[in-house]
Amino acid sequence: MRTSINLFLSAASLAIFGCAGASAKDEQPFIAVYPVNFPDPFIVEHEGRYLAYATNAMRDQANVQMAVSPDLVSWTPLKDGDKLHDAMPVLPRWADRGWTWAPEVMKLGDRFLLFFTAREKASGQQCTGVATSADPLGPFTSEAEEPLVCQRELGGTIDASPFLDADGKLYLYYKADANAVGKPTEIFVQPMTADGLGLTGAPVALLDNDQPWEAHVIESPTMVRRGGDYVLFYSANHFGWESHQRLSPYAMGYAVCEGPAGPCKDAPANPILYSYADRAAGCLSGPGHQAVFEARGRQFIVFHAHIARGGCQNAKKGRQMYIAPLGWEGSKPVIGTSLRPPAKTK
Repeated sequence: MRTSINLFLSAASLAIFGCAGASAKDEQPFIAVYPVNFPDPFIVEHEGRYLAYATNAMRDQANVQMAVSPDLVSWTPLKDGDKLHDAMPVLPRWADRGWTWAPEVMKLGDRFLLFFTAREKASGQQCTGVATSADPLGPFTSEAEEPLVCQRELGGTIDASPFLDADGKLYLYYKADANAVGKPTEIFVQPMTADGLGLTGAPVALLDNDQPWEAHVIESPTMVRRGGDYVLFYSANHFGWESHQRLSPYAMGYAVCEGPAGPCKDAPANPILYSYADRAAGCLSGPGHQAVFEARGRQFIVFHAHIARGGCQNAKKGRQMYIAPLGWEGSKPVIGTSLRPPAKTK
């Protein structure tokens, strides 16, 4: 894995977003806005504030933890008294508590849909489901007896991500968890029913781990439409940061697709965001599991990376949240320097 900073962090791209992030003179291009364990973050704007959802940090706490911000840079945990607020306090009957991953929320009509990954009691595999609520804070509930999708022959299904196309059609992107059973991994897409609660047609495989930098896994699909192009972001390689590794090999890439159901072609510039350790630029280890959202009339990308201690060493405290402006050069994404928390006053 390369350890230099990617060239997409050009002075021109930073200048575009100077009012939202840091200036091009800042030494560190990426600084966490929420430096606590908040893996697989996803953000929605609602009634003048920003709501973030994440994988459960500790298995005996909230299934879906949340944080809130008025401005995207100052984040606080959402709590109910002394406990973390849980957007989905009761899991569907098919799911075991303690393995709830990668929540994504979509507003559809007058209700909100929460797509999530949880462990299926019957198979012991990670599968995906969908729950509903009239409020983005929840409680999200599901009466489903079975997961929305679970490719049991491929090790399960994780990282469900919905996409609403300009024509009003819904699609669900997800990853077969085949690396969990020693098989190659693929990202799939499948049309959804108009209410977002079901799937139609047959799944279509869009990408697999066929590039050296992806190693044994690709996951975390995020579809974005850019004019006539469809851009599918994804993450790849092992998400962890093992004791024998200088940095986590996890990284982010993208593919350009002809339509929401493909075909898709990996970008030759991949990976576009990856680990580095640099005296001036700082430390970023294992950036990935991205999501794209709109706020302030522009697009942003949110992702996580490992919490590090001095010398870019693994602090073993989980993964923290980063937010950066997202620009475009045609169908090529351009990630600007990240937002950062307000400076601390003495």
